[in-house]
Amino acid sequence: MTDRTATSLVKPNRPHFTDVEGLRAMVGQGDSFGVGGHHFARLPIALLRAIARSGIKDLRYVCWAGGLPLELLLEANAVAEIDLCFSSLDIFGLPPRFRAAAESGVLPVRDWTALAMIQALRAAQQNLPSMPFQLPDGSDMLARVPGASGEPDPISGTATGFIPPLRLDTFVVHAQRADENGNVQIIGPRALDFAMAGAARQVLVTVEEIVPVGALRQDGRQSILTRNQVSAIAMAPGGAYPASCLPFYVTDYQRLSEAFAVRETPLAHNLRLPFEGVPAPVREAAKVRAETVIAMPAMAPEKKNASVDEIIAARIAAELDNESFASAGAVSPLANVAYRLAKATHAPDMIIATMSCGHLDIEPSPMILSLIESLDCETAVAHAGGDDTYSTYYQAGAVTHEIVGAAQVDRRGRVNTIALRKPSGGLIRLPGQGGMADVANMHRDYLLYIPRHSVQSLVDEVEIVSSARGLLTPAEREPMGYRTGKALVFTDLCVFRLDQTSRELTVVETMPGITHQQIRDATGFAVTFDADCQQVPLPSNDTLAILRNRIDPLGLRRLEFVSAKERGALIAEILAADRAMVERCIAEQQRLQIARS
Repeated sequence: MTDRTATSLVKPNRPHFTDVEGLRAMVGQGDSFGVGGHHFARLPIALLRAIARSGIKDLRYVCWAGGLPLELLLEANAVAEIDLCFSSLDIFGLPPRFRAAAESGVLPVRDWTALAMIQALRAAQQNLPSMPFQLPDGSDMLARVPGASGEPDPISGTATGFIPPLRLDTFVVHAQRADENGNVQIIGPRALDFAMAGAARQVLVTVEEIVPVGALRQDGRQSILTRNQVSAIAMAPGGAYPASCLPFYVTDYQRLSEAFAVRETPLAHNLRLPFEGVPAPVREAAKVRAETVIAMPAMAPEKKNASVDEIIAARIAAELDNESFASAGAVSPLANVAYRLAKATHAPDMIIATMSCGHLDIEPSPMILSLIESLDCETAVAHAGGDDTYSTYYQAGAVTHEIVGAAQVDRRGRVNTIALRKPSGGLIRLPGQGGMADVANMHRDYLLYIPRHSVQSLVDEVEIVSSARGLLTPAEREPMGYRTGKALVFTDLCVFRLDQTSRELTVVETMPGITHQQIRDATGFAVTFDADCQQVPLPSNDTLAILRNRIDPLGLRRLEFVSAKERGALIAEILAADRAMVERCIAEQQRLQIARS
């Protein structure tokens, strides 16, 4: 980090307007560098490509997620240090450059809990020497977060985490619009954008368009980064492509797939905006309305028997009811399917929040890959950021369920999603825990899934405890303001419950056709079976029809259950089906527009 972070974070009352190259020139060698947006939404790709080409070095990358922005910067050898909570390329799997850097030890990688990072940014934003946060009880994460410590609260004496300020030199973000005064409009989920902007010495923004003063008042459900928080703005139509920027264009998954597949040319080159601009189909897809998609006839029903992914999705859905508030985290197709299935069948009044609670209270629209974000954005009752999501919902104990995948779980229900040690001694880097270390205790029900049950995934003791239900019993949870619920692990062989007395996993249900011995043979610890252990019921024909033809017509849930070798072919199949489905939706939307006119 450069010594420029010691200077005031106060910015001029009005940003100056420039172009992408002008913004790029403002990034300094060795800057502590944050990136806005979320997954494949509103990423400042045009600016990141310019930074990658500039020869800048020694950046300290600081962000909740790594993903595509970090891959671009690592490819250009621009990064010297990495601070994050999670890194994934969504359906495309683990980021290869991040994995290589982490596994080789070439670059220091510091894993944060989401709440610790939020509070550290807030400390910088609010000019405070530290901020408190709820401890991630049961995990190893407190010792891994830079500068964090557990101390008695000075008033109550309760064990509490404290974190010093996390200051940024430069924060870059793409947004929908700015007005001529420099106020910046963000539509939809805003991730950690506001907290990071407040913690940054300079905020550099690319936008799709610049509008007259007063025009931003006409848009509903937006967030405004006021002009005194912004340093400089460049108009860059298509500046997030091939990521999305609603309502202008959706994520171009086909282009991303092609960019990741071609290794002969740099990623920065493969992600360039076409000369003619954002492709028409990607722009037209952003115009498709939820009512159009939901009203379209469902696909023809399939007659085949239920597959294990469908059985697990239906079984998880059975955990939900009309009082549920279910949050879908970073990359969880199975959780998304289960939530939407429950809301479309027996729990119409439940609340579903997607994109890490950025879309609040969505409708259960079909999971069409290219349209998921836009349909959720449209049907959501409200949009939120990751920072206020924590303080309003997670820390308050308001969320009942957040179902997440785990790479490795031990007999005490502890999870490792950070790294595994090879027999040779080397590391296998995993995506990271995201926010699971925090919410494992905060949410009423602690639900995990392991799609492929094996002695490698279910072990006697995990190497790194990235998250765990440290607060398990009512006596432990109620003083913290948390409700007590179930702690379950779903696999393709069985369902475990974390017993409150023994604090170890017990098999309470088996998958159809699976024997006790098969489970014992595939588990890396001595298995205990509950006295009332039963078989998981098969989903009804009606449930299967809704799951297959209305909720998940592309079969995105299958991505969780295939091996790395099978994943490429399945992604190609899904992308082809997605393209056909989107074309169908665009044609129907255009037909309706013509009929109305």
